[in-house]
Amino acid sequence: MKIFISSVRKGLEEERSALKGLIRSLGHTPVRFEDFSAQPTPSREACLKALETADVCLFLLGPFYGHVFPETGQSATHDEWVAAQAAGMPRIVYRKQGVVFEPDQHEFVRVVEAYATGVFRDSFHTSVELMTKVVQKVRELESGASPLAFARLVEQPSMHWASVGAATRSVSSHDAVLQVHVVPLDFPGYSARELDQLSASLMDRIRATRMIGGDIALNPIASDEYVAVGVAASRPPSRGTPQGGKLVECRLYKTGQLSTLATLPRDDLGSILDPDALPQQLAGLLRFSGALSIIQTDRIVVAAGVSTEALVSVDIFDPRHSRQSAQPMGLGRARRPLRTEPDESVTLAALGAGAAEVAPSLAQALIRQASR
Repeated sequence: MKIFISSVRKGLEEERSALKGLIRSLGHTPVRFEDFSAQPTPSREACLKALETADVCLFLLGPFYGHVFPETGQSATHDEWVAAQAAGMPRIVYRKQGVVFEPDQHEFVRVVEAYATGVFRDSFHTSVELMTKVVQKVRELESGASPLAFARLVEQPSMHWASVGAATRSVSSHDAVLQVHVVPLDFPGYSARELDQLSASLMDRIRATRMIGGDIALNPIASDEYVAVGVAASRPPSRGTPQGGKLVECRLYKTGQLSTLATLPRDDLGSILDPDALPQQLAGLLRFSGALSIIQTDRIVVAAGVSTEALVSVDIFDPRHSRQSAQPMGLGRARRPLRTEPDESVTLAALGAGAAEVAPSLAQALIRQASR
């Protein structure tokens, strides 16, 4: 197992040095920027590439924020946090006690500690205390224990299924829309003031996930039931070229439900429910929902659906070539939308480390319905 160690060095020199030997003694490979050889790429890019090869990311939060890169307006550790978050990578976070945090670091710690999707967060005073805690967490990761915990629903929560119409302006009539809904349990909903505050920050939260390109326009959408942001298409699709699935809208309802809408992959013969690609797309939307750092309740209900106004078929998506033939579902009769029927709640880790475990069951349920 490769364990990427992310932190500034200043103020954490002793801890970073001790972790290298400890991780090796546990039979794993530590990855630190100090150990990188000379490379032709910038140091920030080299660190992010190294993080992509890791299995786990271990974050140390000390008093200093670190150098701010002009490309992102963030420190290297902050960039690495966003990258690990987007990848759904297991993260172990330790905050040093007994030190004074500078303002930028205090704000970064607030962001990290507000994100409650399966992240191991703890604190330490000394390097000896840190080593003891790291050994325990690494052993837990070795055991392969799932961060998820399911429970049967006693009562179905109220759920809004998105109507795909004028709101999703970047969706053409040829696109089927995939919906992922997250409903927090035991949540009273938002007051008008709270919803206004979240509406004002929603675009910034979406940008902060780094899952949407900086050149993609975001458009606020007004509604009586929810606040939303539409994601513009990066470029008009060219005829004859297959199109991958794209995020098109994010909605936050007064009730606390968070919904993301995305197009399914499509080619000239319509939208495609790909048994291999659909779980990956669903997992990405779950991680995106978690990365917004909005839902904080311990337990949630997750559901998914697909609009069927456009032609949809269960098939394999090939980004290089359009299909020569297809068998669209429900052709010649009214097509009901595909929807999963949740009967369990799950821990909030479903929006992070557990997304890859939750997504396949959602995908299988949708594909079974489409096949019938």
